[in-house]
Amino acid sequence: MRNSFGVFLAVLLAAGVSGAPQAGAEPVRVTLGTSTQGGGFSLYGTALAEAINAVEPGLKVEPRSTRGTGENLPLLDKGELDIALVQGTSAYEALAGIGQPKSDLKILTAMYSSPGIFAVRGDVDAMSIEDLKGKTVVFGTEASGLVVMANYVLDGLSLDMRRDFDTMFVKRAADSPPKVLGGEAVALWGAGVGWPGFVRVSEGPAGARFIGLTPEQVAQVRAKHSFLKPMQLPAGSYAGQTEAVQTVGSWNFVLTRADLPQDVAYRLIAAIDKAGPALTEKLDQAAETTPVNTAEGAPDRAMIHPGVLRYLTEKGLL
Repeated sequence: MRNSFGVFLAVLLAAGVSGAPQAGAEPVRVTLGTSTQGGGFSLYGTALAEAINAVEPGLKVEPRSTRGTGENLPLLDKGELDIALVQGTSAYEALAGIGQPKSDLKILTAMYSSPGIFAVRGDVDAMSIEDLKGKTVVFGTEASGLVVMANYVLDGLSLDMRRDFDTMFVKRAADSPPKVLGGEAVALWGAGVGWPGFVRVSEGPAGARFIGLTPEQVAQVRAKHSFLKPMQLPAGSYAGQTEAVQTVGSWNFVLTRADLPQDVAYRLIAAIDKAGPALTEKLDQAAETTPVNTAEGAPDRAMIHPGVLRYLTEKGLL
């Protein structure tokens, strides 16, 4: 009888760990690192938290403004954030141990793809990256993962951000567009659909023109940095943009601290999947935040959180 009771108790405890929260229980608080105000990550992070909280009462995701990818990674390593938004190139470096010790952080979900491009005002005659050499270009905040991606792209083209351009950094992502709109800078580097900086420039009086890579440049970059993938900014992504823009880029990810409980990760990815339509209504780029893209976009299955792997397996995606 004693052994039977022990087995029964163990089953109950296991159910309490992996099942739905008990009625009246306090929701599990999850701290989400985003970016500086005015950046794409800040916008996405707020929408993501609201969407998860709306469908999963057992979780309380709380966005926290940070300096972006460059701060999110160490905060995750220290356990001061539970999950955080990380630009794809920086995520790959951390998880693969490129230029640094290999991190034990894990992938929660793919966010959206980030095709890297430059935006200039519509009345500026620059048509190619070569036309931007020696000119003032805003690359964003120094802690941003977009700066890391820009370094790789330019290096693949045998260019250097600080040598070949009059490089400008800002303290907040929201400070970048006014530099271009006001004429202090010729171009702004950024990535993806719905990126706030590009929205502001494209809606300015002169509109915007977007500069990507030629097919030859795409091949040149990937010959040196193969983890960057051929991508395009679809036509109509921004006001007045009538043609698709070819370039390279990477998948952005939501990463977790190494010891995030499996049950919490499972409930998070399930909530993100369930909230997909509502999240996409808030942000067009969130249409790419899917279990399918998480399974396919992860550089290595071992980089995915075990709780997420369980969910993806149950969905028949692995």
